[in-house]
Amino acid sequence: MTAPALATGHIGLNVTDLDRSVDFYRRALGFETLGAGGEGERRFAFLGADGKLQVTLWQQSDGQFNVKTPGLHHLSFQVGTIDEVRAVESVLKELNVAFAHDGVVAHGEGASSGGIFFTDPDGIRLEVYAPAGAEHAPAPSGAAPTCGFF
Repeated sequence: MTAPALATGHIGLNVTDLDRSVDFYRRALGFETLGAGGEGERRFAFLGADGKLQVTLWQQSDGQFNVKTPGLHHLSFQVGTIDEVRAVESVLKELNVAFAHDGVVAHGEGASSGGIFFTDPDGIRLEVYAPAGAEHAPAPSGAAPTCGFF
């Protein structure tokens, strides 16, 4: 059997406070709300850009993202240029977001791709990167992937 040509559709994330998370993803990453629903403590929102669904937020969690349990390691978003990465970084700094590294970093020693690494309000690890333009940026993890969040 030939494997089908799969592409990632959308990502569903559990959050503790839907309103806070929708506000974060709209302000930090420029997503628009494509739809929302649910009642009381069990609500959801569809977020995306240009009418395309990218992230669904589900308010059905307690606590904070746990890096010690199986599941999502981090969620990455690609942009076209390092300048676009820096524009997102500027917005995130205004929002007082916690970063894993200082500024734009390369994905590894000698890599031309790179980006920024940070967390959302629930501690979910996120990345915004460009496929080129980070040739002169530091690689804080050496040969290990910077997106490892080690």
